Amino acid sequence: MVAYDVFLADCPARTTLALVSDTWSVVVVIALGRGPARYSELREKVGGISKKMLTQTLRRLGENGLVERRALPTAPPGTEYRLTDLGRSLLEPLCALSRWAEDHTDALLDARAAVTTRPV
Repeated sequence: MVAYDVFLADCPARTTLALVSDTWSVVVVIALGRGPARYSELREKVGGISKKMLTQTLRRLGENGLVERRALPTAPPGTEYRLTDLGRSLLEPLCALSRWAEDHTDALLDARAAVTTRPV
């Protein structure tokens, strides 16, 4: 087994961190944690994401084994996205991070406001 160290400049784990810490990746993984969804359902759930960004995010998550794409035998043909086992393993830490962000946003906004109103 290879030991990765995110403090090393060329460590592949940094790429992993970049992928799983991207805002859109976090939100899409959490949305898919509620169950499989079609593209249009994801666009509705994830406020503010453009079609292009959702497509890029789903593609990037798929290429890294976190999300799988499944063609639906419907007319017209549809596509459904779901988390893989690897993607589901991310839910707990990402949900914890998301809850932390929701719980502490007021404190962060207050801190930012205090810095911007402080005399020089």
